[in-house]
Amino acid sequence: MTDLAQGTTRSFTGALAYTVLVFTGIVLALMMVTKVTSAKMDYLRVQNSSVITVATAADRERELKCLAQNIYYEAGFEPFEGKVAVAQVTLNRVESGKFPADVCGVIFQKGLIYDKVICQFSWYCENAGTRKPVNPVAYQESMIVAKKVLLEGFRLPSLENALFYHADYVSPRWGLEKIAVIGRHIFYSDKKAI
Repeated sequence: MTDLAQGTTRSFTGALAYTVLVFTGIVLALMMVTKVTSAKMDYLRVQNSSVITVATAADRERELKCLAQNIYYEAGFEPFEGKVAVAQVTLNRVESGKFPADVCGVIFQKGLIYDKVICQFSWYCENAGTRKPVNPVAYQESMIVAKKVLLEGFRLPSLENALFYHADYVSPRWGLEKIAVIGRHIFYSDKKAI
């Protein structure tokens, strides 16, 4: 082999080795960028998993009105905590997956038992939904509580798992775990009492 051929071969081999190294470096860099991007996307997906739906202003106004009505008719003359408790049970039901997925749906939910219409909240079956509140001060307080609970996330820690309640003058014998008494209402989780 001549010196010229030998030099050309070395030159070609060196260029090939250099090209392979550059190509390998580019592939490794792309793999790292892909890995880092995937990890960042997974992180963001987990961080944003609590964002379920986007509500319009009209949706929020409707939910506020429904929640304020429910507070007014169920606990309008209860102390602040009693109003919050009724609102919180309503939102706990929305979030539970066992009831309708929106505030108004939970409040206006009806069932049929032995040919009798049963409402989740008794005031709705009593046609209060078609009446205007008679006490504007109590209704305004109910609206304030609805805003605090629905929009600001105000909660009573003791009612984190409360899905049911009744007035203290009735005894439905649900057999559920009692978790709190606030004002004239007794609150329960959906767990069976032991």
